[in-house]
Amino acid sequence: MSVIRLSETMINQIAAGEVIERPASVVKELLENAIDAGATRVDLVTGAGGKNLIRVSDDGHGMSRQDLELAVERHCTSKLSRDLMDIRTLGFRGEALPSIGSVARLMITTRLNDSDNAWRVLVDSGKLSPPKPAALTKGTVIEVSSLFTNVPARLKFLKSDRAETNAITQVFKRIALAFPKVRFSISGSDRSSLDYSPTSQIGRISQILGSEFEKNALEIDAGREGFQLTGYAGLPTFNRGNAQHQYFFVNGRPVHDKSLFGAVRGAYSDFLPKERHGVLVLFLSCEPAQVDVNVHPAKSDVRFRDAGLVRGLIVGSLKQAISGAGFRSSSEGGRDMMRAFRPGSNPTQNKSWQAELSPYYPLNETIPNPNESYSDNNVDNYSTPKGFGEAGSEHDSGFSPSGRVFEPVATDEKDKEDWYEKHPLGAARAQLHKNYIIAQTPDGLMIIDQHAAHERIVYEKLKTDMHEGVASQILLIPDVIDLAEEDVERLLDETQSLAKFGLIIEKFGPGTVLVRETPAMLGEVNTSNLIQDLVDELAEWGNTRNLQEKLEHVAATIACHGSVRSGRILKTEEMNALLRQMEITPNSGQCNHGRPTYVELKLKDIERLFGR
Repeated sequence: MSVIRLSETMINQIAAGEVIERPASVVKELLENAIDAGATRVDLVTGAGGKNLIRVSDDGHGMSRQDLELAVERHCTSKLSRDLMDIRTLGFRGEALPSIGSVARLMITTRLNDSDNAWRVLVDSGKLSPPKPAALTKGTVIEVSSLFTNVPARLKFLKSDRAETNAITQVFKRIALAFPKVRFSISGSDRSSLDYSPTSQIGRISQILGSEFEKNALEIDAGREGFQLTGYAGLPTFNRGNAQHQYFFVNGRPVHDKSLFGAVRGAYSDFLPKERHGVLVLFLSCEPAQVDVNVHPAKSDVRFRDAGLVRGLIVGSLKQAISGAGFRSSSEGGRDMMRAFRPGSNPTQNKSWQAELSPYYPLNETIPNPNESYSDNNVDNYSTPKGFGEAGSEHDSGFSPSGRVFEPVATDEKDKEDWYEKHPLGAARAQLHKNYIIAQTPDGLMIIDQHAAHERIVYEKLKTDMHEGVASQILLIPDVIDLAEEDVERLLDETQSLAKFGLIIEKFGPGTVLVRETPAMLGEVNTSNLIQDLVDELAEWGNTRNLQEKLEHVAATIACHGSVRSGRILKTEEMNALLRQMEITPNSGQCNHGRPTYVELKLKDIERLFGR
């Protein structure tokens, strides 16, 4: 078979296959062109999921007749200098318009600022018509219709109109997020209209992600060696079932890069289960020479000169912000609780309504409150790891309060306000179902999951002690644990890592390990269950996680086994000591698995339930 030269139309169609994958790709390219043209308002209209109509209108600087003729030819652009590593615009390849024109009917009407009239050009399936004078007040209007009609194979692989409409909406929102000072609107016969007015960065984020995100977001502002990271990240307890609510921008360019998603997973790995994802909007800025945006024709992937530096900046900034939030938790828990009380729900089917107060809090007993003064003697009996009773007794909580439970205060209102300001989690009032602590706050109440809360406290202490090594306790009789041969090998490979947590193991014959020492802070622990859980996690990790991530996962597992268990009765002092430690422990708003440790119900919401 002889070699032939492809026609210009065929070349454009092949190029279009790389750039124009679906209607959303067309929208992305046209919106980016509008932004590069200096537009302050961009209007998008679609029909049939973009297959029949895509029209983008902007008030940018427009084009002259000469520029318009060149714009629809391949490899013609006004945005690229001689240096391919000095890209300061969203577009630069000069492929979008000719690619669109080769697989659709493309009509462009534009008017250069201060020009006497506008010009219009038509490209129909690669066939170019000469420019003609047209009527237009300002800017540019680009209309794309009959997409892929001359490429039926591509048309056949498009999804339903609804799916394509949703994809276009996602692209539209990403561009709108990046440029909050620009007004964006989207409408059409296939959708509900959206109109985003110019606003601040957090204002635009709220317009798109909703006001709940702003209530549960942490501001990010960090820099390192020429890279600046800004934006907002949701609390770990404000999470979603997929990563569609994660938005990344590099020098203003919306990107969908695996390395950035991986960095976010690493940052949230300490707080979320695998099937949950954080919600965030992050903007990374740097000198253009530090990032290659020419990795793929779609320009959604990027490559950094120092990928490790970028990952470290993202992971470190997110973890620092989450830690700085202290015990703060998502507001969604209280909202969901209120929703459960609304008409139509049947609370009698919920066993939690049949609450049994702990015997430590009979109804005729005076429950401690923040106006009472406590002496040191109230808590001296709880100063050792097993101070609540022997292991296995009803007081074996595994939790040790330290210091005063309450500061001595007077009884006037001013001192009461000062006490609550120092202790925002309030005063413990009751224990429900041997697991949930009810605490009174000045403007409502808290329901705290005692196991989840203490699990986080133990975990954070383990992480702090990890650098110096966790104290261990020698077992009088070492425990012999039977495992599969491959599990024994995995475990032995991590003996040094486990030793940092006070867990000392050694091989004891084929398929068996010997546990000689366990972390002292855990007291008595079921070593068989602990070792089996560690083995299961090691089998799942493989060799994909770095050592630090492995250590943190080991710490999380150990913390789970060493925390005060559900079903254990706590005394008043124990509950209040737990609240005080939560207030000073980073990340105590969620447990190690990403679940909230408490739910807050405001007094106004309680009063609303009773029609007050």
